[in-house]
Parts: sequence; structure tokens; C-alpha cells
Amino acid sequence: MPIRVPNNLPALETLNAEQVDVMPQETAARQDIRPLRLLLLNLMPKKRDTEIQFARLFGNTPLQVEMILMTTASYTPRNTEAGYLRRFYRQLDDVRDDYFDALIVTGAPIETLPFDEVAYWQELTEIMDWSRSHCFRRLGICWGAQALLWHFFKVPKHQLEAKLFGVYDHRLAPVSGRLMHGFTDRFPMPISRYTMNRTDDIKAAGLDVLADGVDCGAGMVRDPKSGDLFVFNHLEYDATTLADEYHRDVAAGLATVMPENYFPDDDPGQAPINNWRPFAFLLISNWINDLYQTTPFDLTKIDPQIR
Repeated sequence: MPIRVPNNLPALETLNAEQVDVMPQETAARQDIRPLRLLLLNLMPKKRDTEIQFARLFGNTPLQVEMILMTTASYTPRNTEAGYLRRFYRQLDDVRDDYFDALIVTGAPIETLPFDEVAYWQELTEIMDWSRSHCFRRLGICWGAQALLWHFFKVPKHQLEAKLFGVYDHRLAPVSGRLMHGFTDRFPMPISRYTMNRTDDIKAAGLDVLADGVDCGAGMVRDPKSGDLFVFNHLEYDATTLADEYHRDVAAGLATVMPENYFPDDDPGQAPINNWRPFAFLLISNWINDLYQTTPFDLTKIDPQIR
């Protein structure tokens, strides 16, 4: 079933070129089914790239999925024109009385800041609290996962001595549940961050570690009560995302390490190979299937007490 996105969203051209099934809003409205409604709080600087990355994954399902884009009101992104945000993005006041199957909070390039020093932290805490009664589940990616874990569970993030940058192997936990069905025992995930969350802190909060890495710690964590999922790394990344980051920093004269396990023969002149994409599709497909089986048909029946 195609994914439903805002009419005339520029990402449509790329998605159609990739043969991702996309459905116009007026066509979706004629189907007598309730789509899964996914609210994407996009905090990444390159918002259009992130839209494509997540829409590509959400569209790989037999279910009808509606992706609603969200941004903050208290902070205006510098890399996206205001007109684009007004046209395609919503803020909390626009959706406050609405209901969604899931809230997805993306990463953001602010992870070295203490949470309360982030310009939009107060608004984000309001969004997270609002989601308890208006979104059946939450999915956090990288800093978004850290923010959710800190706000709801007081799981702290810790500064690393050096940037964790590259593609790293992760191991499945002995019992990892149906979200990890079809995964191999070891699988790669791209990472680009300066902080980490410690496994001891995660387990002390009553959370389950689904996958971890020898060199990079916990990679995926789930709340067994609510079903919320926290992914510290970036399965959604394109093949060149880490390369673009590396070449940008080199061009700016910044001291930056080459991403590990990424460029063929560690040669930044060679094109990287995306060997994590099958796991990205598999994870989101499993996540959507699990969400579909458990979310209420009437979203106004969401019980905030277990979230």
C-alpha cells in the first residue's frame, strides 16, 4: 500500500524515481480504511533528505501509512526556508487536538549540549508529554532517542572521548522479540555521534536492550510496557550520508577522523556501499506490523497511564 504524504512535497519526485509507492491525499481519502498516522518530528538540518529517508522506509509496507511532518515553533531551522516549513510542516498547536499512531523524533546535531540548554527543549518536553495521550507509541532516533529516554526515564547520555563515526557491527540480544525477526545475528548500523547511553543505566530503568555493539554500546532499546523504541544509530541513512559529512568537515578544515568500516579499502575517493539498508527496511516493516497489531482503531482511546 502506498505511503500518503503532503500534496506537492518536493520529496515526491525522488520517491517516485525510486519507485516508492506514493499516494496523493485525495486518492487516500477515497479508501475506506484507517491509515496508520505517523507524526515525524524532523529535527535534522537537511529536512528534505530526512523526509525522503523515512518516507522510503514507511512506504515499504502493505498498509496505508500517512506521514505528517512536524517542526518546532520555538526554534526556526536555519537550513530550511520558512515558506517550505509553513507549507508542509505542522507545529504542536496545529495538532494538539489530533491523534496519531506514533510520534517519531529524529536526531539533531546538538547532542553535546545538556538537554536543558537546547533552544527548544521546553517545547520538546511539552511535545513528549502531549504524546502520552495523543500518540500510541514513540520512536526515537539518535539524539531523539536520548531525549525521550532522559525525559521519561532519566537515562543520562555520556560524552565520548572521540566521535563515534562509521558503520559498526551490532549483535542481537538473546531474546529480542518480533521487532528483530529476520535479522542476522550480527548486522551493521551507521553511527555519527559524540555521546552514548550506558547499558547499565538502560537496564536499571527497566528497559530491554535489543541489540548492542562491541565498540559502540547499546544500539536499540525498547520499553517493554509501552512498546516505545529507541534507536541510537542511523539505519535510515543513505549510502553517502557519512561521506557527505566527512567531506564537508574536511573541506571546512576541521580535524575529523575518517568513518570506520565505511569507505572501500579506507579510501575516501571510493563510493561507499550501503550494506545496512536491508535491515532498515526490515526494522521499520517489523515496527509498523507490530504497531498495526496493537494500536487502537479509535486513537482517542489511548491510555496515557502506560506511557
